[in-house]
Amino acid sequence: MNLEGFAIAIMAAGKGTRLKSRRPKVLHEIGGQSLLLHVIAAARTVVPAERIYCIIGHEAERVQKAVEHSGVGFVMQAEQRGTGHALQMVKAWFALKGGPVPEHLLVLSGDVPLIRPETIRMLCEAHLADRAAMTILTAVPANPHGYGRVMRSDGSRVAGIVEQKDLKPEQMTVAEINSGIYCFETAKLFEKLDLLSDGNANGEYYLTDVAHMLVAAGERVAAVQAESVDEVLGANTIAEMMHLDAAMRMATAKKLMAQGVTIFRPETCVIDAQVEVGADTVIEPYVQLLGATKIGVESRVRSYSVVQHSLIGDSVLIRNGCILDGAEVGDGAILGPYAHLRPESRIGEQAHVGNFCETKKVTMGKGSKANHLTYLGDAVIGAGVNVGAGVITCNYDGVKKHTTVIGDGVFVGSDSTLVAPISVGNGAYIAAGSSITEDVPDGALAFGRARQVTKTGWVAARKAKAAEKTP
Repeated sequence: MNLEGFAIAIMAAGKGTRLKSRRPKVLHEIGGQSLLLHVIAAARTVVPAERIYCIIGHEAERVQKAVEHSGVGFVMQAEQRGTGHALQMVKAWFALKGGPVPEHLLVLSGDVPLIRPETIRMLCEAHLADRAAMTILTAVPANPHGYGRVMRSDGSRVAGIVEQKDLKPEQMTVAEINSGIYCFETAKLFEKLDLLSDGNANGEYYLTDVAHMLVAAGERVAAVQAESVDEVLGANTIAEMMHLDAAMRMATAKKLMAQGVTIFRPETCVIDAQVEVGADTVIEPYVQLLGATKIGVESRVRSYSVVQHSLIGDSVLIRNGCILDGAEVGDGAILGPYAHLRPESRIGEQAHVGNFCETKKVTMGKGSKANHLTYLGDAVIGAGVNVGAGVITCNYDGVKKHTTVIGDGVFVGSDSTLVAPISVGNGAYIAAGSSITEDVPDGALAFGRARQVTKTGWVAARKAKAAEKTP
């Protein structure tokens, strides 16, 4: 069904007082990104970003900065005087902007991050099919206490929405709740917004009152039920938010497993919603996969590794306790245990970065190895290079960073330091324990260390001298 006539308004102006947090509610994170970004992502699968408007108010500048990269528009609600008032601001914004007003307006909540694109589309399509002035997304939780209830007059037609505190005894048994997500025929919504009253205990304008007004005017108000209660639940406390986080992460793990990924003990893993993993990859317990991480097929991530914003190829082995941040790892590479790949580390095919090695802004060629206790920073390393234990590229002079270039097939002996800027030619050898400060030509042997001095009998002489001084 064509949704060309739809725009989406996302409520994101509230403070979230019950969270006891200085951060705006919609910027709290679950599943690796803010609540609001999850809602925007779902909305963008239905309409393009230029037809999505976030209603912002509390710390508006901070909220706008956090999500403006998504391409959505913003409507200011400087005073937060209720949901009806928020839509009054949308109406005023369209009037100020001029131009056409969308035929239909979908209203989402910025703190309901589990809402699925399929549910949004289902609501919009039901709204069009029913030719309704307003369509409410509802749910039936195990315990509806605290939620507004949807009242139906004949088993299907909506008669109105009654808040928990206003329920009459005979209405307490109604289990169907209002999710706060709606579709409207925009013209009929805007017509009723100016009639809203703030004559209530909170002195606010309630969008739910529009349902009563439309019913009284003989307009059709419809309701459709979400498949899952969880997807329409918000969070008013940190504990509730962590419940949503757990639900989202488990849903992500189940999606990946359905795609052929093996995840041992998924309840112990932290996997962000954006993460992509190829079939036949194995994720062991207590792994964290964060941000925009992508892992290819037939790889294995062993326990206690943390991988964020990284691209991992096929048939890669990440051993226990590795940390990767902004790294790229080629097919067949082996990492760890306890390797640390910092941003802009590019590890080539079949390369090895072993235990307690750290890389930063490094390109390592195919089949190269740094297996033990090494720091490689600001370096370009060719193919087939062997980097011995304890090697350091000295990249920082206290003011600037400098680059080390190591050609193909180089052997760097253990405990060597390469003082950048420096270049080591193809096939060269660096003797163990060297401090290299000058370029090394192709095929040369370089060493830079003091000549060994051996004094035979020195130990015995020292002990004898010490004994003479003892009374």
